[in-house]
Amino acid sequence: EVQLVESGGGLVQPGGSLNLTCVASGFTFASYAMHWLRQAPGKELEWVSRINSGSIGNYADSVRGRFTISRDNAKNTLYLQLNGLKTEDTAMYYCAKSGTTYCSDAYCFSDQGQGTQVTVSS
Repeated sequence: EVQLVESGGGLVQPGGSLNLTCVASGFTFASYAMHWLRQAPGKELEWVSRINSGSIGNYADSVRGRFTISRDNAKNTLYLQLNGLKTEDTAMYYCAKSGTTYCSDAYCFSDQGQGTQVTVSS
């Protein structure tokens, strides 16, 4: 059974930083591209970032230059460093495993975790 457990969210002031973590189990983590998604209240699920098995990352235009995705295959762990946070970054953040079950933007996924809440407010 695939399990994805996110942590690291919280309340931060505009301009602040957070580091999100996702611990994966139940599949061969190193073999899959992984993603971060987010969903703000009343809005659709939004793709944020992807990292392939070779640790090459790409980003949505809205976060490029502020967020950094990384992974540690030895620890089955995915990370997202969030810098320069803005109020519009407030959302539930999810990690997701690449697959074919559902899609957002140009990417598709098979599983996601329960999420970690990021709130940016002064």
